[in-house]
Amino acid sequence: MIQVGIMGGTFDPIHIGHMVAAETAREAAGLDEVWFIPSAVPPLKNREPSASGEQRLEMVYRAVDFQPYFRAMDIELERGGVSYSIDTVKELQELYPGRAFTYIVGADRLNDLNGWHRVEQLAELVSFIGLERPGHSVDTASLPSFISDKLRIVRMPQLDISSTDIRGRRAAGRSIRFLVPDKVYSFITRNQLYEA
Repeated sequence: MIQVGIMGGTFDPIHIGHMVAAETAREAAGLDEVWFIPSAVPPLKNREPSASGEQRLEMVYRAVDFQPYFRAMDIELERGGVSYSIDTVKELQELYPGRAFTYIVGADRLNDLNGWHRVEQLAELVSFIGLERPGHSVDTASLPSFISDKLRIVRMPQLDISSTDIRGRRAAGRSIRFLVPDKVYSFITRNQLYEA
């Protein structure tokens, strides 16, 4: 059985922290691959992404280019609408049999995992890796057993990088070099994304 980690999110933009998180989870859990899946409409965020779906997908493609264990997937953007993880996993299982899927979840989203759409059904289909990151404590005791029994906590290098901060830096005219992969940096600057 091929072990695949799923990194979902808006990736608005994808940054070095996402890459380190994926590699940390891959190594800790012995994953064969990590698939980055940009959401169409994120269910747990109260704002629309700043970059278009096509732009966000292109940045993910550029970030994972030549990375042997990483892959960009457009499944949620192609489906459109609100991107529920349960729908994505069911579609992935139909399209890619012989694979076991694990959701990679940052500590900032781990505590609200119980609020995910049809999470009990999702937990029957996947396992979870929770990544500890700066400023976000992980409270596994508050999670129901159907989640905590399938959850592995992994400590990742302490990088305090966020897409929100990157967008803010661009809007303020500050540098984001080295916070995003080089090819993503070139794409953002060439397309004048996130400028004020």
